[in-house]
Amino acid sequence: MAAHAAVPVGRQFSTHGWGVPVTLGVLYGLWAPTIARDGGPLTLGQLWLGLISAIVLAAGIHLLRRHGHVLPREVRAAAWGAFSGIAVGFLFSLSDASILSSSGLGMAFGAVTAAAAYYLFYTHEDAAGRPAPY
Repeated sequence: MAAHAAVPVGRQFSTHGWGVPVTLGVLYGLWAPTIARDGGPLTLGQLWLGLISAIVLAAGIHLLRRHGHVLPREVRAAAWGAFSGIAVGFLFSLSDASILSSSGLGMAFGAVTAAAAYYLFYTHEDAAGRPAPY
């Protein structure tokens, strides 16, 4: 009796990597127009602001989580720091804060995030960048 031929398995779409990015994107997308409207009525422009903010944040988190492992740990930590600093600085700028204070808060938040991410990557990877065996 002949053996069956192997059937090529196509790549199936999985929602596994989208749970955290979509959740954070929705929360960010709800928060941005809330800050921008400042207690006034909700406008169509603010709805667009929330939708675009949610999509950009979710896509950025997904890309960093999915493809960040190809970067060295220093660059990956800097990417997470820059991404989080930009996100926080943008939200703070929606509250009519000055550009200097928005940039300062974003840079401070980004620096702390980059340092924490580097520590996490450094302690959970071996010298070649592979996950630690424990």
